Amino acid sequence: MGKKILVTGGAGYIGSHCVLALLKQGYDVVVFDNLATGHIETISTLKKYGNVNFYQGDLLHSTYLNTVFKQTNIDAVIHFAAFSQVGESVKDPQKYYINNVCGTINLLKVMLENNAKKIVFSSTAATYGEPQYTPIDEKHPQNPINPYGQTKLIIEKIMDDYDKAYGLCSVRLRYFNVAGADSEKRVGEWHEPETHLIPNILKSTFSNGKTFEMYGTDYDTKDGTCIRDYINVEDLAEAHVLALDYLNSGGKTNFFNLGTNDGNSVKEVFSACEEVTNKKIDVNICPKREGDPAILVADNSKAKQILNWQPKKDLKQSIQTAYQWECANGK
Repeated sequence: MGKKILVTGGAGYIGSHCVLALLKQGYDVVVFDNLATGHIETISTLKKYGNVNFYQGDLLHSTYLNTVFKQTNIDAVIHFAAFSQVGESVKDPQKYYINNVCGTINLLKVMLENNAKKIVFSSTAATYGEPQYTPIDEKHPQNPINPYGQTKLIIEKIMDDYDKAYGLCSVRLRYFNVAGADSEKRVGEWHEPETHLIPNILKSTFSNGKTFEMYGTDYDTKDGTCIRDYINVEDLAEAHVLALDYLNSGGKTNFFNLGTNDGNSVKEVFSACEEVTNKKIDVNICPKREGDPAILVADNSKAKQILNWQPKKDLKQSIQTAYQWECANGK
């Protein structure tokens, strides 16, 4: 194609799945990642499936980033690179504001200098904060309750200003809970330490004796436990490619919720994990945690209508691919 897509954070969990989806569509991909949470092994895997150039670098170093743009003829950007642990962001907000916000400002500056004016941004449902109603649509007020969500909202506002002033078009994709792994076991969820519910439940089945803590069974929900919207990572990756197509065909700056329009309770996640692994998982019931909303579910009708996106995989399929990945990699 000549023109290339820059994927920041492409060595990470969601970024790597997105690179595979881009390669499948025939795109040439440039991955820019500082490997703070991504893995060089993931890059070696991605290179087997298409034209991938890798540059190890940090968005805070704009001179090097500018060199990468000059060398590679980048046409558009998909931007994943960010710190994303909510708890850590509360303890160390400065780390999040510098990395997420300053890093993105550098990226946008370099994009403008190189006349690359299309970006798909990995945002989050955390920009909404406490839900006033569910399912949550894009008209829901954005009022984050932690620094992580705040950094993503600040970036969205910056992107609005850059659109008005410089014609830099963005699509912001606000994800709900992401789950699963590549169906062909090429890439998967690999965090150190792992903080997400599903991979942790699955990991516990490899070594006996781990008891899981379930926080709160007295929520006003169908079975008393929190309900979350689990979106499959391959479905999510496909949405990024569709968002890029939307921008490439002249689409204007926009934002979309990415979820399934459906929710699964924590108890349902546990039983689905037991079903897939065929193992009993020990659970310890604990009091509910402060700030955990009872229900977080996306209204995804806007993405369906405008991006022509359709989530295809359900929770059980996400757990199956995640389990295959864990079994194959023993991570």
